Amino acid sequence: MTDASTDFDRHEREMWAGRAAAYQGSFAPLCGAVADQLLDLARVTGGKRMLDVGTGPGTLAAAAAGLGALVTAVDAEPSMVEAARLAVPGADVRPAVLPDLPFAAGSFEAVTANFVLNHVGDPAAAARELVRVTAPGGHVAASIWPFPQPPLQAFWGEVVADSGVTLPAGPPRLDAGRDFPRTPEGLAALLRGAGLDAVRVETVSWTHRVDPEAWWSGPANGLSTLGVLMRDLPAESVARIRAAYDRASAGLGDGLRTSALLACGRVVQATTRSRPARLAM
Repeated sequence: MTDASTDFDRHEREMWAGRAAAYQGSFAPLCGAVADQLLDLARVTGGKRMLDVGTGPGTLAAAAAGLGALVTAVDAEPSMVEAARLAVPGADVRPAVLPDLPFAAGSFEAVTANFVLNHVGDPAAAARELVRVTAPGGHVAASIWPFPQPPLQAFWGEVVADSGVTLPAGPPRLDAGRDFPRTPEGLAALLRGAGLDAVRVETVSWTHRVDPEAWWSGPANGLSTLGVLMRDLPAESVARIRAAYDRASAGLGDGLRTSALLACGRVVQATTRSRPARLAM
């Protein structure tokens, strides 16, 4: 079979490889903060056939199972699949990679993608695939981080600037022709283009409070752009970044403001697109 992944996709898979535990100990609570709201937008209720795409350690899938939904969950990273299976033992959890999900068209009444569209090399193709597997009358709900970055996400850039360390060239960027504005209007246009009707996008904001050691453990274990770049830095440079982090992290216990874009839309008619069912390799 042909590997349609981009350099961006391959970088993402390498970054996440074997890092489910690192993610759970650092950034997972942040991403899970909007789980209940996303389930509301997807109209997830007891008995509904629901698919959680990019489930990570299964935070949102577990919440859906708690509502009595019939949960299926997928992730591209095997360590995440194993973590999700432990978190949601009654769910069908399997490996799969956007934009090729191993399900027939219209298989689910609700589909969620929590902070997933910002981790794929072709967001439009990924969004079309979310729509493809959703039955007519069903809902798709997705979340992304906005740009410009809110204070919590901008925090890491401020730490590096204070450290005086010059970072190496960053990881592959999304191809310009495949990117979309990380704004309410940009996300809405992406989902409408994928075939969703009655699309709406809302910005939700909250104060995220973290333990400074837990927050540092994300990049320290290779997660995030900074974490990837720190792998190639000499120990002295990493120590300087850590020192700058220690200076800046004193206020983390009080929390930093962050925000996310949450979107939903309804599938009006069955898709005419079809894909061969296959598991991720």
